[in-house]
Amino acid sequence: MRSDKDHADAFSPRSILSLLSLVIVIGTLIWLSFNVDVPEPEVLRNMIQSYGWAGWLVFIGITALIAITPIPVTIPTLVAGSLYGIIAGSLFSFTGVLIGSWLGYWLARLTGQELTFKLLGRHGSTVKKYLSNAGFLAMCTARLMPGLPYWPINYGAGALGINQYTFLSATFIASIPGQISLVALGAFAANQSLFNGVILVSAWIVVLVSTWVSYRYWRNTREND
Repeated sequence: MRSDKDHADAFSPRSILSLLSLVIVIGTLIWLSFNVDVPEPEVLRNMIQSYGWAGWLVFIGITALIAITPIPVTIPTLVAGSLYGIIAGSLFSFTGVLIGSWLGYWLARLTGQELTFKLLGRHGSTVKKYLSNAGFLAMCTARLMPGLPYWPINYGAGALGINQYTFLSATFIASIPGQISLVALGAFAANQSLFNGVILVSAWIVVLVSTWVSYRYWRNTREND
């Protein structure tokens, strides 16, 4: 039977704020997932170009918004390569993903662990397995593991109270190979130059190697627990 203290806690300002945050987050994610379709690459290219010199700012904003949701950022990243080339495209795409990841992290911090993991659903147990007591290497490993989307890691890290510096630094380092590999693919599709081809092949080799190393690290860590 619940005590008066339990009832008081249930209606504390912090609990009410957490509940409101959860409602806003869930509502936003559901609405975006079902009502916002990422345009086809050519449509997205034309839309960004229509903003002239400010197109890169629009692109970063779109990428950050998508990164908060379960919608993959693959199409915007490919478009970045075809529009801006490998160097600028990687910078713009990476900036958008980093901002979106950081926003997701803080949404979960405001919402709280219990409610956030209800939102994560089937991803919740996997995220806890990777991120419980996670340090920098564990965060990098989670980022690089195949089959684990970005958004559950963002929300899980925030809910589990992962240090913000650890979260941002690991996200910064671990996101570089994947972002460059996709941007390079878009750049090569638009311009089959030797430079673009070399970067494309090199980036995908780094992605495969880092994924393999991360998996080995995670497996060895679990076996030693």
